[in-house]
Amino acid sequence: MIYDFRTYTLYPGKTHEYLEIYEREALPVQREHLGHLVGYFTSEIGPLNKIIHIWAYESFVERDARREKMFSDARFKDAAKKLYPLIQTQEDVILKGTSFSPLK
Repeated sequence: MIYDFRTYTLYPGKTHEYLEIYEREALPVQREHLGHLVGYFTSEIGPLNKIIHIWAYESFVERDARREKMFSDARFKDAAKKLYPLIQTQEDVILKGTSFSPLK
């Protein structure tokens, strides 16, 4: 199992707008294509204007195949056109659980 840990830094004051658009337009499409959403978070203390989401996949091959289908979906493309301008930076880390991790 691998975990796609993605962090977006939004422009100040854009978190609420991003979350409204995301929940209404992008989340249903991502759930359909990406599968297992582990969590979706916002930052409250420390660096602000952060959106952090984690998706789980069996392998890199599965992740690539699922993401390819999602990016070819017109519904996601339409949502992305609205969301991307709200994002200042993004970072993506792929995590693999250790043998003793509760999430493996």
